[in-house]
Amino acid sequence: MSTDATAKGRHPSGPRTLHTALVAGVAALGGFLFGFDTAVINGAVGAIETTFGPGSLLLGFSVASALLGCAAGAWFAGPLANRYGRIRVMLMASLLFSVSAIGSAAALDIWSLTAWRVVGGLAVGAASVIAPAYIAEIAPAGIRGRLGSLQQLAIVIGIFVALLSNYLIATGAGGATEPLWLGADAWRWMFLAELVPAVAYGVLASRIPESPRYLVLKERLTEARAVLDRFVGGDTEERLDEIRETLRSVRTPRLADLLGPRLGLLPIVWAGIGLSLFQQLVGINVIFYYSTVLWQSVGFSESDSFLITMITSITNIAVTFIAIATVDKVGRKPLLLSGSVGMFAALTVMALLFGNAPIVDDEPQLGPVAGPAALIAANVFVVCFGASWGPVVWILLGEMFSNRIRAAAIAVAAAAQWLANFAVSTTFPVLSDVGLGLAYGIYATCAGLSIVFVAKAISETKGKELEEMPESSTTEAAR
Repeated sequence: MSTDATAKGRHPSGPRTLHTALVAGVAALGGFLFGFDTAVINGAVGAIETTFGPGSLLLGFSVASALLGCAAGAWFAGPLANRYGRIRVMLMASLLFSVSAIGSAAALDIWSLTAWRVVGGLAVGAASVIAPAYIAEIAPAGIRGRLGSLQQLAIVIGIFVALLSNYLIATGAGGATEPLWLGADAWRWMFLAELVPAVAYGVLASRIPESPRYLVLKERLTEARAVLDRFVGGDTEERLDEIRETLRSVRTPRLADLLGPRLGLLPIVWAGIGLSLFQQLVGINVIFYYSTVLWQSVGFSESDSFLITMITSITNIAVTFIAIATVDKVGRKPLLLSGSVGMFAALTVMALLFGNAPIVDDEPQLGPVAGPAALIAANVFVVCFGASWGPVVWILLGEMFSNRIRAAAIAVAAAAQWLANFAVSTTFPVLSDVGLGLAYGIYATCAGLSIVFVAKAISETKGKELEEMPESSTTEAAR
């Protein structure tokens, strides 16, 4: 390449894709901890019920309590990231993850466990906002979708590692309520295992560069130029000018920037909130919070239930690679639409199977045909979600908003996501007491509605630079 090109700010070899992927992978470790924290409760929920004896409503609240912390963490992470930087928020999240792991393992009753889970939720919520925003801001447009998918890949790997850890710990102790090392029950060691990735996240996050858009916001242009040159490539000076133009206001972005004519918010913000809500209202986290006790309740042994849950998690990891391979080729919107159709079909089958199962000792009993059919339908549901709504929502939340409102808009959308997750997770034990057919019927209805929502409200962002994102309109949705 000519010296003129180099003088203009182009890196002679273009963006360093491998380096960028490694840096994005470190940021996505927040997603790993997000997934681990989400799933660790799966293996412990039965033991917690036995140990502390809460009723269905209190048990559901305790399981979902972390999600209240998630909503708060997501809400404040954006403003904190704009004030102190993306990296410092990652370090804060690492500390909170570590404290929560120790506190949950040492919980004396259901209320102290709930409190420590909320602390962990603060970290999950912060990581859920920072990782997609950071990855979107440091990645070249041509590979941004694939790198954004690392967030979801890290989440599902975290889920799998937590479930595998739960299985090994429970098997080693002879049951989740049995003592393991140092006289502590196995379920307590399930929580303590999170300490290892939490510390690793903090150490690695301290080694990666700050977001170029944050550096421009703080007028640290020399550092921003170096990061863009190393990780994004192209004409660095032109890119700096584009970022400066979209960040023309020198004040820190505020939630007031999101106000608009439709029900008080900009249409693009409502689109982000809708994505977050539907991602949770289809009931995906019921699979990862309650599947072990769910499969036990319909006739599978504890060991088989742990194994089934791990197989489902492996399936989730595998299909995430499908999204990584296709999202920058097929686009975001087609993946969401196809995923919605598949989820609607699978959830409808599950609703019919559980709704028509005979009740024995107040529990639905799936027969030799209905049992395998329900397992297949559950895994089809996970396949459709994992190849579409799982990764694509995080990609879109990281890239669909303009630079001026991105941090605040992601915070609002992520907070809505965690509140929806809380509502679904808290109500599932109560709904299952009424009937699993009703629960899965509600999730199937939400999956059907998501088809209409995506078709009408979501714009395609494939291949667009972040500086091209609209600030107030979703009128390109039909294109």
